[in-house]
Amino acid sequence: MSIPTKYNPQAVEQKWYQYWMEHNFFHSVPNEKQPYTIVIPPPNVTGVLHMGHMLNNTIQDVLIRKARLKGFNACWVPGTDHASIATEAKVVAKLKSEGIEKESLTREEFLKHAWDWTDKHGGLILEQLKKLGASCDWERTKFTMDEQLSKSVIKVFVDLYNKGLIYKGFRMVNWDPEAKTTLSDEEVIYEEKQGNLYYLKYQVEGSDDFVTIATTRPETILGDTAVCIHPADKRFKHLIGKKVIVPICNRVIPIIVDDYVDMEFGTGCLKITPAHDMNDKILGEKHQLEIIDIFNEDATLNKYGLHYEGKDRFVVRAAITKELDEKGYLQKVEKHLQRVGTSERTKAVIEPRISAQWFLKMEDLVKPALKAVLEDEDIKFYPKHYVNTYRHWLENIRDWNISRQLWWGHQIPAFYFGDGETDFVVAQTKEEALILANKKSDKKLTLNDLHQDDDALDTWFSSWLWPISVFDGINNPDNKEINYYYPTNDLVTGPDIIFFWVARMIFAGYEFRNEKPFQNVYFTGIVRDKQRRKMSKSLGNSPEPLDLIDQYGADGVRVGLLLSSAAGNDLLFDEELCEQGRNFSTKIWNAFRLVQGWEKSEKIEQPEASKIAIEWYQNKFQQVLEEVEKSSENYRLSEALMSIYKLIWDDFSSWYLEMIKPSFGQPIDQNTYDATIAFFESNLKVLHPYMPFLTEEIWQHIKTRTPKEALIIASYPKNEVVNQSIIADFEIASEVISGIRTIRKDKNIPFKEPIEISYLNNDKISNLFNSVIIKMGNLSAMNEVDETVESALSFRVKSNEYFIPLTGSIDVASEIEKLTQELKYTEGFLKSVQTKLSNERFVNNAPEKVLEIERKKESDALAKIETINASLKAFK
Repeated sequence: MSIPTKYNPQAVEQKWYQYWMEHNFFHSVPNEKQPYTIVIPPPNVTGVLHMGHMLNNTIQDVLIRKARLKGFNACWVPGTDHASIATEAKVVAKLKSEGIEKESLTREEFLKHAWDWTDKHGGLILEQLKKLGASCDWERTKFTMDEQLSKSVIKVFVDLYNKGLIYKGFRMVNWDPEAKTTLSDEEVIYEEKQGNLYYLKYQVEGSDDFVTIATTRPETILGDTAVCIHPADKRFKHLIGKKVIVPICNRVIPIIVDDYVDMEFGTGCLKITPAHDMNDKILGEKHQLEIIDIFNEDATLNKYGLHYEGKDRFVVRAAITKELDEKGYLQKVEKHLQRVGTSERTKAVIEPRISAQWFLKMEDLVKPALKAVLEDEDIKFYPKHYVNTYRHWLENIRDWNISRQLWWGHQIPAFYFGDGETDFVVAQTKEEALILANKKSDKKLTLNDLHQDDDALDTWFSSWLWPISVFDGINNPDNKEINYYYPTNDLVTGPDIIFFWVARMIFAGYEFRNEKPFQNVYFTGIVRDKQRRKMSKSLGNSPEPLDLIDQYGADGVRVGLLLSSAAGNDLLFDEELCEQGRNFSTKIWNAFRLVQGWEKSEKIEQPEASKIAIEWYQNKFQQVLEEVEKSSENYRLSEALMSIYKLIWDDFSSWYLEMIKPSFGQPIDQNTYDATIAFFESNLKVLHPYMPFLTEEIWQHIKTRTPKEALIIASYPKNEVVNQSIIADFEIASEVISGIRTIRKDKNIPFKEPIEISYLNNDKISNLFNSVIIKMGNLSAMNEVDETVESALSFRVKSNEYFIPLTGSIDVASEIEKLTQELKYTEGFLKSVQTKLSNERFVNNAPEKVLEIERKKESDALAKIETINASLKAFK
């Protein structure tokens, strides 16, 4: 098989991905092997690939490919999430562009449009992941609205309702006026925003006096039903028992007393609007106040908004402020920094709203999840500091609002048969509901008498079951697959969904299987640009992932992402690292072409230098393999990759291949060649999880292989005992070789000209690598001596001194001048260091580490001066 001059990732990547797919290497079925399982964090079905997906899925692919090489039955389950809010918003926008309003459609008609949209646009992101090399078991691809998964969701709802954990309550919720649905607390993002504090005057009934209240939302005065003062506030004791008149609407409301009021904030008088503030609602219930909701579901004002009816809340804020001012009710306006809740999906400002919603009690569900992470450590977080974030949320959790005012999603399985608050039943099907309803009702009901709840379940109510439902563990809790693959091994996800998803999957795991859903959670960082800004299309700082793959190859991009990504920290993405990844591909490719280009001979005896080189690289490889394993165990994949990178670039390509390279035009002995190919194969195995395409291409070029011999399913190298002494000996030998090369370069001694070297072995260093030094330094001889050699150039490695005799090609006068200048500079440097160390104040106050550095500078300078003086002496 001919080897192309240049590596072409575009041609290679499609070829090998198709090959892997054709031979079903990604597919897993339960067998006698130990399973290794990952479930993909399901992206939105209508989503497209972004840099966060690239990082997350590269990490997952590294883990799954390595597990496959290590002999595990590796199973990576892909899929997508139906994303209720995001998908419904897209469908509504599409319909609107066609002149169709959602309200003009029946639920069934709307859902047909939604399914058409999903079928057309859904799943694109999974196809894009294939370009990255993701080795998912595509035969297992799941969608949270699939029939099997939908049945799981409905079954869980019914089960939790029957356990008394799900209830319907009239509560204040987070309302998204753009999506026209409730949100859970975790879906609300709070931002500091500059606003205003409006001071408004309310006239005391039957008096010319006024009380002044301060509010950030003047439009809500139309829903006020009381003014509250603190019982200990002497300023307002005379107002207790009186009433005030709300400006504009002229509603007469009572002045109530409660120690909830902060006497220091604003004026000390608090307007109470029970329909539009959580704390006001609590006070309203306590004091039995009227509740007046002034908003429609889109946050325009309703009939209680009077002449502002139909106008948006923010438009009304400006208009009512002007009206209040004109009528003398506005005392003043101050700038005020306030914490504003916004929708995680639509970015709309959240409106507190009282509504009948479905809730899941969290108190009991939380307990095993806290114990598993905090006490037993059955589930481990990487980085570990996210345990504190997890603990804080779970210890302060509120009941989960699981209903959404949407049509796209799993319809809540509650069926109504009357007008009373309890005239409903919960069942998995309408037929089952009819049986239950007839037991509960005094009438003989038919299916036509039942009306299913219009709301859909929160999207996360389906995805919290993901590790179980993808193996049908809810509907069939004792099936072969769930028993084999569950619990899964690793979860790779972002810290931004630790509450939405990670914690809830843990709740579900213990509630429905009495077992953890995964063993380890690795939280990736956020992908940022070099200015530390979060990458986003709106900022224009996010490259198009597929364009990067086209430019640098999938392997190059994978390397760039991983080298940017310190474990769990935000990733400062730099496109130059993708170029570094591409260059690494080129380096490996050229090294392979070099080796393959050598002529082999079985008649040549193996040189001593090659024997030593082989023994050294065997041990160096094992040392790095151990480093890689330790880094991988702690999910420090960037460190693991860098260890492999240095092994292949420096140790293998720059040192080992030079150590065993045959002389120009000469063949290489067969034993050395075979060992080198074996090393190449070992290098490819450890690199394959990170750079799958390049490694498979070279692997298949090495020799003709059957599909059963493909690299993707090869055996990962086993750890062996490392001979540390040979590695230490090489470190010294490499310094000696570098010293010889430096002198050759500085003194313009051609490499083709052999030179002799002598050395004082003060450190009693092993002579094991002398044959390597002789070859790589092109030495005619290498002699150990007992005393300093006169008339020679010299350099030091540790305490050993090496001497190269002067030759006629060296300009003695010029060398003496250079050495004299270097001596002068070094002596000046030494003087400055010794001055610092003789300063008693510096020595007494400096940290010990700083003193160590300064003393090291002093000893290095003294050694260098000694070496320079010896070299000057040699010239005289």
